[in-house]
Amino acid sequence: MSTRRILTALAFLTLIVLLVGQVRQFLADPTFWPPDDYIEYWAAAQLNFNGENPYDRTLLQPLQVANGRDTKDGVMMWNPPWTLAVVFPLGLIPSREGQLLWLAFNILVVVFCGDRLWRFYGGSAEKRWIGWMIAGCTLPCIFALQTGQIGPILLLGAVLFLEFERRGWHYAAGAATVLLAIKPHLAYLIWVAILCRALTENRWKVIIGGAAMGLICSLVPLLTNPEVWHQYFDALANRPPVEWRTPTFGVVLRLAFGLEHFKLQFIPVLFGLAWFAIYYARQSKRWSWDEQVPLLLAVSFLTAPYGAWPFDMPLLLPAAMYLVLKGEASTRRVVFAGLIALNLACVVGNIFKINMFWYILFTPALLLLYRIGTRPSSVPDATQLPDPRAVPA
Repeated sequence: MSTRRILTALAFLTLIVLLVGQVRQFLADPTFWPPDDYIEYWAAAQLNFNGENPYDRTLLQPLQVANGRDTKDGVMMWNPPWTLAVVFPLGLIPSREGQLLWLAFNILVVVFCGDRLWRFYGGSAEKRWIGWMIAGCTLPCIFALQTGQIGPILLLGAVLFLEFERRGWHYAAGAATVLLAIKPHLAYLIWVAILCRALTENRWKVIIGGAAMGLICSLVPLLTNPEVWHQYFDALANRPPVEWRTPTFGVVLRLAFGLEHFKLQFIPVLFGLAWFAIYYARQSKRWSWDEQVPLLLAVSFLTAPYGAWPFDMPLLLPAAMYLVLKGEASTRRVVFAGLIALNLACVVGNIFKINMFWYILFTPALLLLYRIGTRPSSVPDATQLPDPRAVPA
């Protein structure tokens, strides 16, 4: 065995030993890495599994406090009940073991999505580790992993949709969008685009696949809690999260005209729909989901009515990966430097505990880079210029 392989094996063994030690400490010490937002999914799954209301703060709070979350008010999972089909397994295991498995699963999802996006947009198989690094080292993905949020699962829905669409598996592509529907407001232009493509091409397989999977996932939580949909709508109608100051332009409007005007948060959606109408009219005849999904996700995120927290930003990874691999060669260095600067800005914001509202600037900056990186250049690529030393025929 070569020295290189021996050193690699020793490094891997050391990593395993350290990882086992961390896992043992994690399971033995409840104060070591206490649960953050993960606990909202675990507690909701527990309550629903026992036939209780997963959208009742008074039931969530004692369960969450007893399992390590220091909170005076229950942290509610505002996602629609079909989300419970995804987090349902967490209700079957203790909180700490569930937190560990949830973290491991989401790490695998992030690496998988980085790998598939890298290959999807033309990255070489030999350098696919770069895709893993881009996904794993992007601070929004780290935010999601650290807090135990569900952002990587949304990203998985977008990636699987792209994969299945390219393969022509339209029913499966529709089924994958159920993962995006966990937070449908963050990807609402995807639904509009799917409907427009169905109407213009008379192809309904994606919608049928999505509707079928959505129905299945909607029925799963009813097996143990037949009232769950009524409980969800009751929470929306009577206890909406009006106190949230999410990093969205809808909240900017509320800050300007009065926080009591909750409906102002939906005005940016109108601008998003108006943009889509113009954009679709120009692109409909040469539509390609490969090219459109990253941009649609970014514009949806920019104009989302609420949410769009830093830990939801893994949804912007397709746009970043598209720029890295498919952006114009003449601006690639500038765009790549801009992406690094955005990530470093997130690092600085995290270190100095900057209010999450200021992350509202992230998506506009990314879209500016997207505009720069995808705008056709009037200067030809240097690799395509004629050789000046060539002798004319």
